[in-house]
Amino acid sequence: MLRNMNLPERPSKEEIKERLKKAGEELFALQMEIKNHKVPVCVLIEGWGAAGKGSLIGKIIKYIDPRFFNVAVVSAPTQEELRKPFLYRYFIQIPEAGRFTFFDGGWMEQTVKERAEGSLDKKAYKLRIESVKRFERQLTDNGYLLVKYFFQITEKEQKKRLEGLYSQEDTQWRISEYDKWQNENYDKCTDYFEKFMNDTNTSSAPWYIVDAQEKKWAQLQVMETLIQQIKVALQNQSLAVPILQNPFELKKMPLLNEIPLEGKEIPEDEYKEELKKLQKELGELHNRLYRKKVPVVIVYEGWDAAGKGGNIKRITEALDPRGYEVHPIASPQPYEKARHYLWRFWTRLPKTGHIAIFDRSWYGRVMVERLEGFCSENDWKRAYNEMNEFEKELSDWGAVIFKFWVQIDKDTQLERFTLRQNTPEKRWKITDEDWRNREKWDAYEEAVNEMIQKTSTTYAPWYVLESVDKKYARIKALKIVIKTLKKVLDD
Repeated sequence: MLRNMNLPERPSKEEIKERLKKAGEELFALQMEIKNHKVPVCVLIEGWGAAGKGSLIGKIIKYIDPRFFNVAVVSAPTQEELRKPFLYRYFIQIPEAGRFTFFDGGWMEQTVKERAEGSLDKKAYKLRIESVKRFERQLTDNGYLLVKYFFQITEKEQKKRLEGLYSQEDTQWRISEYDKWQNENYDKCTDYFEKFMNDTNTSSAPWYIVDAQEKKWAQLQVMETLIQQIKVALQNQSLAVPILQNPFELKKMPLLNEIPLEGKEIPEDEYKEELKKLQKELGELHNRLYRKKVPVVIVYEGWDAAGKGGNIKRITEALDPRGYEVHPIASPQPYEKARHYLWRFWTRLPKTGHIAIFDRSWYGRVMVERLEGFCSENDWKRAYNEMNEFEKELSDWGAVIFKFWVQIDKDTQLERFTLRQNTPEKRWKITDEDWRNREKWDAYEEAVNEMIQKTSTTYAPWYVLESVDKKYARIKALKIVIKTLKKVLDD
């Protein structure tokens, strides 16, 4: 793309001046349409060191109300960020609906830098590209406008600008060793940049190469393409997104009504003995997890009153409280609803060596949101593949994923609801919503069956915990976690 590019002819200074004025007025007007139509906009500015990326962002945002944008300056990842998945620090900075985020550098710069330094081999690079393409497609499928720019300057121009910055004491800090290395290895870097752009150039998120030899001309190119893309996004906002086929291997799972619940119980004395032994074993494994920096994600879904909370408690009793966090997931807050639905889960991921336990999870998209009409049919049908992709990202990062469905029958739920209703200290656990959901049992069961069938992957399978006897379900969950962690830690 870079070596054979056909850059547009640069207009005269007068024409650039006139077009910049018009573009500024258009962008100023369009920001309100973006806000009113609740379109989130991500603008990725990539390119050569000293190509003028930062100063260009400064010139564009002067046409946008400061309340409607954020600038994400992406520098080298911190130690904390290195203990999270690669996409974490980009995903958490995506904007709310109706706002802009300008990324000053991003997933291209980090990938190319690591590739050039040799810390990203061919196999890891291939996985990285898959991650980036999934990330970008998920954004655009969920209504985001993603506009990607690469600022192109010649080797000679880059050297001139670097020398100019270095000659001033106040601007020397802006030059990194990587910028110098880029210029010294200009042809090699061109190959890396070109390959990344070819690998990630898609119809929904194409690359725009900006002739950045002259700053006002670069600004005009960016502003005019951004305006054009905003207009297209506003026109296409109501279009349905194609439902992709699941590319991941699935594990065959039974339907809920095929899972026998009778006889799945454990005597009290045996339960106490097993619980003590298993919790001790899990506590020891937690120490090994931390030492080996293995992240763990545990998801609990299940019927109301099935015993999720008690099950979680028996897991956490075995763990060092400094090394885990339980996330009770309720209805999303307004600032969460205004972003990609997975955003609030990306922000809750554990560090390496830590455990995150989700009491309800992203699967609400294909259960309560589906059945209560909180998202469109197109949204929840797309979500199966999107959630598989999310978990694949976590698995490729090295996370061990457990997904538990806590299963009871309708009669058992009624008994537990009634007990809660009639016991003052437990009454807070039962709500009118629980009774309403019970009336939709059959619809929920159909949704749960589809969810389990379509998202029980080989790298993140579902486990059903028969919980008519809560003690049985607790022991089963502990055994599954211990057996899997032992296998991972002993490999």
